[in-house]
Amino acid sequence: MNDVLRADGLAKTYSEGSLRTHVFHDLHLSVAEGETVAVLGASGAGKSTLLHLLGGLDIPTAGDVWVAGQQMSTLSDAARGRLRNKALGFVYQFHHLLPEFTALENVMLPVLLNGTPIPAAQTRAQELLESVGLGHRLQHKPGELSGGERQRTAVARALVNKPACVLGDEPTGNLDEKTAANVFAQMLELNHAQRTSLVLVTHDRSLARRLDRVLELHEGKLREVAPSDV
Repeated sequence: MNDVLRADGLAKTYSEGSLRTHVFHDLHLSVAEGETVAVLGASGAGKSTLLHLLGGLDIPTAGDVWVAGQQMSTLSDAARGRLRNKALGFVYQFHHLLPEFTALENVMLPVLLNGTPIPAAQTRAQELLESVGLGHRLQHKPGELSGGERQRTAVARALVNKPACVLGDEPTGNLDEKTAANVFAQMLELNHAQRTSLVLVTHDRSLARRLDRVLELHEGKLREVAPSDV
């Protein structure tokens, strides 16, 4: 299997005056096509920073990230943005939907940014929303949707471009247990249907156990966790 996402020798240091905070040093990660990976770690361990680096939203101090075979550091800002939109999907704890747009319009946006004609973008977005049980809510704006419906819309938006990998930062952390389980189950169903890899930061160990691999971020390093220890 080919790696769709790879980090080699990743380091990140934040500087403020004479103060330096080392988040990572020589961190390595590879994610295969269709693989699902959970990242656990204490608050402040750098889990969100890791996702930002993997997604090209932040620049590492050292090391590099490859997405779909492309080395991020060699790309211009514009090219990195195009690669992000095409090859990566993002789901956050809070949905970040545009409040003035309907669910259908929110999901259509990433495909439109790729230059896809409106009819094709609408068809693709509608198919995905129907697949997550929101075919009856296409014309509703985020303020008219429940928390679970908003998050399912965000999942559909993350997958609309058929990305190589979806990065999730506590994607169900703002939902009640039952709704979180439903949203998570739909993410896994779409992962299997589309062969899209998932890298999910989560504090929920019961959800993490359902993924192919569980890693723990501790003292700037990733270590694999045995299923019995999750």
